[in-house]
Amino acid sequence: MKPIWIVDDDQSIRFVLEKALLREQLPTRSFTNPRDVLAALDDEDGPQVLVSDIRMPGGSGLELLEKVKARYPGLPVIIMTAFSDLDSAVSAFQGGAFEYLPKPFDLPKAVELIHRAVEESQREEVAQESISAAPEMLGQAPAMQDVFRAIGRLSQSNVTVLITGESGSGKELVARALHKHSPRADGPFVAINTAAIPKDLLESELFGHERGAFTGAQTMRRGRFEQAEGGTLFLDEIGDMPFDLQTRLLRVLSDGHFYRVGGHSAVKANVRVIAATHQDLEQRVKEGVFREDLFHRLNVIRLRLPALRERREDVAMLARHFLQQSARQLGVEPKRISDAALERLSRFGFPGNVRQLENICHWLTVMAPAQVIEPKDLPPEVMVGESGHTAAAVPVQPAAPAPTAIPATGDTPSVPAPTVSLLGDGWESGLEAEALALLSSGREDVWDELSRRFERKLILTALLNTKGRRIEAAHKLGIGRNTITRKIQELGLE
Repeated sequence: MKPIWIVDDDQSIRFVLEKALLREQLPTRSFTNPRDVLAALDDEDGPQVLVSDIRMPGGSGLELLEKVKARYPGLPVIIMTAFSDLDSAVSAFQGGAFEYLPKPFDLPKAVELIHRAVEESQREEVAQESISAAPEMLGQAPAMQDVFRAIGRLSQSNVTVLITGESGSGKELVARALHKHSPRADGPFVAINTAAIPKDLLESELFGHERGAFTGAQTMRRGRFEQAEGGTLFLDEIGDMPFDLQTRLLRVLSDGHFYRVGGHSAVKANVRVIAATHQDLEQRVKEGVFREDLFHRLNVIRLRLPALRERREDVAMLARHFLQQSARQLGVEPKRISDAALERLSRFGFPGNVRQLENICHWLTVMAPAQVIEPKDLPPEVMVGESGHTAAAVPVQPAAPAPTAIPATGDTPSVPAPTVSLLGDGWESGLEAEALALLSSGREDVWDELSRRFERKLILTALLNTKGRRIEAAHKLGIGRNTITRKIQELGLE
């Protein structure tokens, strides 16, 4: 990971932050003035996060923020400020500051804020990789070719688009492609799942809030509309947006202005909106839970994504791609899949669509015993559910949003995923059989051996699920950041 850069002329501030971040295993580099920071940016890659004071000899932190953001728009910048500088700190948000840190600060809260900024930076890196480095979407089926042609026809347009399709069919990936091939490609792509955020927080997430707008609003914060300025805002699962917020969204789409929560000054929104839903919005309108005028405002151009069962000829291509991708993530040799296994897989109904196929390929990379995957290696729900109905399964949280090619980050609902089953009646039976075999062999380290193998498999699977992001994997496993780092070292997973 790249280091956190600390910019402050106060040696004690630099020392305290360096030591605290070192304990969190976060690398640091310190500077005493903005001039040295800009010189370092000319000679090397930028930092993971920049933490800067406002008032320093040799330049202002706000001027540094402006210059750094011009070079690295996605870099989180935390501004440190004395309370007397609060107004200038708040104004820094107009220049794209991630957050401000008032002095004197509480050290644990400062470290927590920097951790959040690191996570934001890593999400930004993944998003940029998916937009700029990923190959085009995969699909030879006629239904997908129609989607590709539509993206091409819309490439020079800023028109609002509504993407419909089942969960897991790849709606966010299409939205990213529309952005990538649009006149706004140089601007940000910001995604928000309106179904995943509680109603009382969604308004602030979308439109931002002013300081003191509600309990806990200690700073002014930009919402997703402002974050997407000059680019594209993707509203996933728009059908679940609360009715009162639909009115506010309609107003933004109609006149291009909005107000932050608690604000009195209109903010202009230069944003292209792309919305997506798996629901029947016409039916939602009839039921009175979705505004008809908003539906017509969103439904300028509609793109329907086919379900995977409607494009079975793409299953083989996608499966091979996902097996390659999983192998890269784990640092192992890619597994091959036999024609017989592909034929069996293509007959499956995939209620979770492309995301479920990706999950199955992750599962096979971890669980298949040989380098060539045969039909007997496929997960149980594929074997018993070829008619399109999955058997009862223990769900595994999906590793990524549903793509038709390389997945991108974002908020998406979970879908059915492979069962982790070592024997017919569950993984516990497999564990029992393995324990009996080891105990019968006369070994005296059975506990250590099985514990090590269990922890290794669990951590590998969690890292695969989060695409290598350790902090997120630790959170999902319910363990601390330091614990997962220590286990990775102890188990030789580096």
